[in-house]
Amino acid sequence: MSTPYTDRPIAAPLEDASTDTFWKATNEGNLLSRRCLSCGELHWYPRPICPFCQGDTQWESLSGNGTIYSFSITRKAGPITYAIAYVKLNEGITLLTNIVDCDLDTIFIGQKVKVVFKPAENGQMIPMFTPT
Repeated sequence: MSTPYTDRPIAAPLEDASTDTFWKATNEGNLLSRRCLSCGELHWYPRPICPFCQGDTQWESLSGNGTIYSFSITRKAGPITYAIAYVKLNEGITLLTNIVDCDLDTIFIGQKVKVVFKPAENGQMIPMFTPT
């Protein structure tokens, strides 16, 4: 069986002063997160205050490479089928994302993936992942 990836409409993200740098970076093809200046922990979703120790954080570039930890393929009536997954990045953080640009029936846990960027309805680029 083969289930090819099909582009689907993606809602525009909510942007504010604390995420502006992140969204500007995605438009340039870069994936960022934040690292705590006090405890050194990298965390996802990027936020200005560390969720571990409440310390200040700074932006850090990520490789965009990782491994599928878990996934689900959503099949519903109609032509659009898509895959969501938890991807563990090489840097150690895990994000909930979409797996794109592949035959969805070939996705597996442990598969190596890399970041790609897809446009939302407003043109803002959204990080997603594709098998390497």
